[in-house]
Amino acid sequence: MTATARAPQPGARAIAAGPPAHRPAEPARWDLLLVCVGVYVACAVGRVHLLFPALQPLQPAFISGVLATGLYALAQSGPRRVELLRHRVTYLLLAFTVWMALSVPGALNRGAAFHFWTGNFIKSVVMYFVIAGCIRGFRDVERLALAYFASTVVYTVVVLARFQLDESNWRLAGLYTYDANDFATLVVTAMPLGLYLVLRSRSLLWRATSLGALGTLAVGLVWSGSRGGFLALLVTICFVLFRFTTVPAKWRLAVFAVILVLVAGIASDQYWTAMQTILKPSEDYNETSETGRIKTWERGLGYMAQHPLLGVGANNFWFAEGTISPLAWRQQYGRAVRWGAAHNSFVQVGAELGVPGLLLFVAILASTFASLRRVAKYAIETAPGVHGPPRLAQSLMAALIGFSVGAFFLSLAYAEMLYTLIALAVALEKISRPKASPLPLPASRAVVGGGSHPLRHTA
Repeated sequence: MTATARAPQPGARAIAAGPPAHRPAEPARWDLLLVCVGVYVACAVGRVHLLFPALQPLQPAFISGVLATGLYALAQSGPRRVELLRHRVTYLLLAFTVWMALSVPGALNRGAAFHFWTGNFIKSVVMYFVIAGCIRGFRDVERLALAYFASTVVYTVVVLARFQLDESNWRLAGLYTYDANDFATLVVTAMPLGLYLVLRSRSLLWRATSLGALGTLAVGLVWSGSRGGFLALLVTICFVLFRFTTVPAKWRLAVFAVILVLVAGIASDQYWTAMQTILKPSEDYNETSETGRIKTWERGLGYMAQHPLLGVGANNFWFAEGTISPLAWRQQYGRAVRWGAAHNSFVQVGAELGVPGLLLFVAILASTFASLRRVAKYAIETAPGVHGPPRLAQSLMAALIGFSVGAFFLSLAYAEMLYTLIALAVALEKISRPKASPLPLPASRAVVGGGSHPLRHTA
């Protein structure tokens, strides 16, 4: 486009309106690398390969992950160059990975710590680079967000079809790799992405399909019977109502009303009875029982105090519960002691990786939120008529808020859903990065430069 300029006035800034130097034209189609990454996300997050026995011998998660990694290693040009991932979140994640490795030699169970680090977490870190690095443009971020949302919907549909509830079994149990509480958190993280897809769609059929998928997730959340999931949903709804500024207030209220009516219509009396215990913690086993969450958290803080530097070792909280817990002595008298999880991702990291590990984990989350805020702020300020990038940034923020609330009651510090969302956030800032920083001028805003704006996409 031709350069435009307006007369300088006090307080103006010059904004480079051209695209980032590394950013080519918006990719029109999926390519093989993006397909492999999409399949990996569907398997790692949505666990779709575990839902259908015929898929398991094909090992789609392993094959898609290996292919995606190899293809990304060969695609080091343009927007897929690995150096474009030089980001605070990347450095913090690498530091977190190194710190986890340092916890292995002094772990209570070195074998468990080593196998977890090499067999699980390293794969998540590698795929963080592949997911964030494979993104060529804004449409690619949308495509992988769709893979995340769609695979969660597929998981939910299969669960609702195969598991039936009745008066004696009012909540889901015995699911595929996720338990009911983990499943509820997954659903809450996917719902903001579904909302984005509803708002983005121009086709009435696609909008209706996306709305139906969101309704399915709401049913799955209620069937899970998870109080943590319920709290995560409430906090996420509050964010959408008060901070989701890229959507008009009337539509935010409409979304809230629809979800409220849907949940109220399908929730059983047992569900509401369970949710009411949130307001009566003294009647909850989590506060009164030695194996409840409160006592478990207290013991976890004790492990962190005993091992403040490197913790008890990665994936060793359960081992600490059975060996150095104040309850462990009972085993010598034949009394059972639960070797359980932390039921709090922050306590989990603090106990397993020490205070530095906990600080790094919190810094990763905080830096990811800051990254998404920058994307939304820059897009709103420089391209106020373009809704895609800032709306997706706020959707990812809502998803991470839902995860953070759910993870406060669950051991999800190393879960694939978290690192996938983080990778999408970093990728979104990568492709939204301006070519030049704003320059202070004593005049009102002026737009200088040629070419299309880096954020000027269709919403």
